[in-house]
Amino acid sequence: MGHREDLLAGAKQCLVDKGFVRTTARDIVKASGTNLASIGYHYGSKDALLTQAFIELIQEWGEGFQGGLGGAGGSLERFRAVWDGVLSQQADGGPIWAASLEVALSGDRLPELRSLLATSQGEGRKGIIAMFTGRPEEELTERDVRTLGAFYQALLNGLMIHWIFDPDSAATAEEFTEGMRQAAEGISRAGGGEAEGDEGV
Repeated sequence: MGHREDLLAGAKQCLVDKGFVRTTARDIVKASGTNLASIGYHYGSKDALLTQAFIELIQEWGEGFQGGLGGAGGSLERFRAVWDGVLSQQADGGPIWAASLEVALSGDRLPELRSLLATSQGEGRKGIIAMFTGRPEEELTERDVRTLGAFYQALLNGLMIHWIFDPDSAATAEEFTEGMRQAAEGISRAGGGEAEGDEGV
């Protein structure tokens, strides 16, 4: 590998071991066997490098279970299959989600990181929609990303926070799916039509 790939691998390891806040440029250099100048040359800044490392860690985490997803896209069977996969990867994914929480709770202390991660959310939401629905990412609209993508992302983030905070009381995939079934059934019984302002969507 060249310095660019070595830096990325070192940054991934640092994120898992130390998270965003405690990782320094020197930590990354030590883990990658490179030098400080390489970070600026290849990535522009330590924060940009850590953001890229985080994005790739999330992609790798998702790829660890997506291949075996069962059920038709959009079905409760697919919904449960996704959560089964998510929770089966919890041991590996926990440090990644904890690192993202650090940034979310950092206020204005990590402005570049917050900005870079926020910019990457659109692509992340597309991947989540594709996972749950089976729809190709290239067919998704901005409206899809801001509605369905935001919904699935909130579910994912919420469950991960619950597992980090108290894994013993966190929902199983079966319980989470049953909760969704009950919520959808309640909306259907109540005649859940289009929300105000959503006509024609």
